[in-house]
Amino acid sequence: MKALITGVTGFAGGHLAEHLLETGDQVLGCSSSGRWPDWAGGAVRGGVPLVVWDFAGQSRPADRGLAQVVEFAPDCIYHLAALSVPDDCGHEQPTPRARAVNVEGTMRVLELAASLSPQPRVLFVSTSHVYSPVTTERPQVDETAPLGPRRGYGMTKLAAEEKVRIVGRDLQLDTLIVRAFQHTGPGQTAPMMLPQWASQFARDGGGPVRVKNREAWIDLSDVRDVVRAYRLLALHGEPGGTYNVGSGVNRRTGDILDLLAELCGSRRAVVESQPGLKQDPIADISRLAARTGWRPQIPLARTLADTLDYWRRRELHYVQAV
Repeated sequence: MKALITGVTGFAGGHLAEHLLETGDQVLGCSSSGRWPDWAGGAVRGGVPLVVWDFAGQSRPADRGLAQVVEFAPDCIYHLAALSVPDDCGHEQPTPRARAVNVEGTMRVLELAASLSPQPRVLFVSTSHVYSPVTTERPQVDETAPLGPRRGYGMTKLAAEEKVRIVGRDLQLDTLIVRAFQHTGPGQTAPMMLPQWASQFARDGGGPVRVKNREAWIDLSDVRDVVRAYRLLALHGEPGGTYNVGSGVNRRTGDILDLLAELCGSRRAVVESQPGLKQDPIADISRLAARTGWRPQIPLARTLADTLDYWRRRELHYVQAV
């Protein structure tokens, strides 16, 4: 299969590219910067050509990049490019940049897909943030659960989902929507939860570890499991379908923190900046499992260990550079 990945130089995009190459797929990537981050391995650097495309400012790639896409003729476009840190997207209303990247950028990807011959399948990566708030008594959501995002990130992703459904239908595109729940792993950076913690444990010193909340209940997966689900859906997902991708497990952030501290052999104090009980939606993944047979395979302990190792190597590289 030939795959075009938007946002390929991002955290999940890079892991998706690695997975696709391992399966024998051919990969072309889109990136606003045209540069790989420092964590990208030789396989993606040498095996994935980059097309520069700033979704917020360009209706399509520049002529040379567009010619690359046309010649490549992807079978599937994985649309991951987004402004995806919720705090960067606005609180009560989306920021203009969040709308430009997440909503208008998605429209531009659909238009690009419609212009190609043959037309590729478009897999749009949305988020669990589109769901309405849940209770601690009933945290699990399937794909038919009420939608009602409260912050700018979820609002823009829900608006982009509507573009995929309506514009995709009007342009006669083969589309599907993936609602990704929280995922993490090596290569992810702050301000996301696990890298924020792991980077502090990786540094020498006995000061307190600063966290937001130890009483949040979340659905957390390893990114390497998540991108495996993306490919299976690209191959087997029902046209027009919507699928949750998550662990399906309700985890307390304090328990995750304790396990990370245990891996480090650390007894450092912990300071919370936003204490209090918080419940995120938890994925019902029965639709995904029934369609593809996918189940999470990577245990949480390995995710934490690999992420901690990544940050220790980064810290060592920084110290040696100084």
